[in-house]
Amino acid sequence: MDTITRRKFLKLSGAAVVGASAAVLSIEDIAKAAQTQPLPPGTPIVVVVTLYGGNDGLNTVIPYTDSLYYSMRPEISYKPEKILPLSDGLGLNPGMTDLKTMWDQKKVAVIRGVGYPNPDHSHFASMAIWQTASPFSHISTGWLGRWLDTQKNDPMLAINLGSVPPPLFAGAKRSGSALPLGGLVVPTGKLAMRCQTLGRANPGENSLMAAAALSMGNLFNLSENVSSVLKNSVTTNSNLPVINGGSAGGDSSLEQQLDLVAKLIVSGAPTRAWSVSLGGFDTHANEANAQSTLLGNVSYSIRKFFNAINTSSRSSDVTMLVYSEFGRRVKANASQGTDHGTSGPVLVIGDRINGGMYGEQPQLNKLIDGDLAVTTDFRDIYASLLERDLSADPSQILNGWKGRISSLYK
Repeated sequence: MDTITRRKFLKLSGAAVVGASAAVLSIEDIAKAAQTQPLPPGTPIVVVVTLYGGNDGLNTVIPYTDSLYYSMRPEISYKPEKILPLSDGLGLNPGMTDLKTMWDQKKVAVIRGVGYPNPDHSHFASMAIWQTASPFSHISTGWLGRWLDTQKNDPMLAINLGSVPPPLFAGAKRSGSALPLGGLVVPTGKLAMRCQTLGRANPGENSLMAAAALSMGNLFNLSENVSSVLKNSVTTNSNLPVINGGSAGGDSSLEQQLDLVAKLIVSGAPTRAWSVSLGGFDTHANEANAQSTLLGNVSYSIRKFFNAINTSSRSSDVTMLVYSEFGRRVKANASQGTDHGTSGPVLVIGDRINGGMYGEQPQLNKLIDGDLAVTTDFRDIYASLLERDLSADPSQILNGWKGRISSLYK
């Protein structure tokens, strides 16, 4: 079985080599940059959310009025009364109540049938195509990496949460930076008092002792600056539930990543593109409960992120892209799961987005070798984001691509 994790994909794709030349930042680095060179308010920001493993789009945006949906996957379909209705006979997975709220606020665009020509069922090959935006030939640069090549050299411009930037951030000349998860931990209590004493300059010290004292003092000063960024910069709206639907049971890694990104954005970090990810979507068995829990975490984490952003002057600056490397087969397998498929829905979210349905819904009675048809080329979405959020010429970055998602932006 061709199972995939984010770590395996980065290793196989050669991203570790890219990471050797990429900057590895700390929260302290970004907090300092937010204070000394903050991003001007009103500057668009892109946040890319990658769902590794191949999310089942048919159980994410569900054609609940189509009888074929139920007959082709009787054990893993959702009853109509549990589905969160959207429009056009489609509804969201029952775990996605938070995104349903954002849909009702017209902040969520659902782009249907997204994929690329001649789909590949391999995790590695398909994700490589999505991240490089090159369906027909292997290239070593990512679509956002090529955008970075057109910008001035700035390690703060594109940041991935994790130890290695993904291939989508790899350019020919530049690469996005990595922010390893975790942060600065300094001593507390009596030990902290003693360390701070060591950080005070004393008359008559030699240069080495003075440098050591200065470093210790800077560590605690930096810790105070970072704490103000991470603890006090963001509040959340009171109408956001603490636990909702599939997110019950504790925080997810995605929630922690997006929480940190929100705080750094609000603090003024000079970053135009962020990348976060969540794995676990390779649901070959017992899909219904597992996927609903994952989608509940995704839904809750996204709404919490935007609630945090919306309390600041950045409320209209952020556009979020949510995608996976492929959808799943239409017919359920014998293990009450689904196997690797082709097209699926992509979400684009934000205050500047015209919420609603885009693209043609693949028909369940017109499958291609058991798979959903691709009705929207993913490069149309990338081109729209590059043009509207990153002020770039998509044809230079996407090899002359001319397509767009019409009316996606307000």
